[in-house]
Amino acid sequence: MLLVIAACGLLVAMTTVLHYEVLRGLNAALPSLPVPKRAKLLFVMVAAFFAHAAEIALYGAAFYVLVTYLGAGSLAGSAGSSLATILYFSAETYTSLGFGDLTPVGPVRLLAGAEALNGLLLIGWSASFAYISMEKFWRG
Repeated sequence: MLLVIAACGLLVAMTTVLHYEVLRGLNAALPSLPVPKRAKLLFVMVAAFFAHAAEIALYGAAFYVLVTYLGAGSLAGSAGSSLATILYFSAETYTSLGFGDLTPVGPVRLLAGAEALNGLLLIGWSASFAYISMEKFWRG
């Protein structure tokens, strides 16, 4: 259980720093980007998408290692515990979609909860940044 708690803390820190750096880079680069102002919003959306995809992959990799190599639980469901299945589970957890076709069992349940909360916060952060960017670049 301590290993899962440590993974939760590390992943929240890593994904927050990653997200911060992506948004900070966008904030610095957007004003001087040589494209029409409205097109800058496309850069915001694409960068946010890839930041979220990288964050989902980090959580997925942690789930995979914890489940496959460290015995910190399992995923119950008909799809098994392949890397692709775990990445799918990570994406549905991060976005709070939660189809329910896969269920974490054991200590990794804590990581699933942390990922859902962290994903909610980071998605909200992206939405806020997109709104601010629209305010800044929409007219023009």
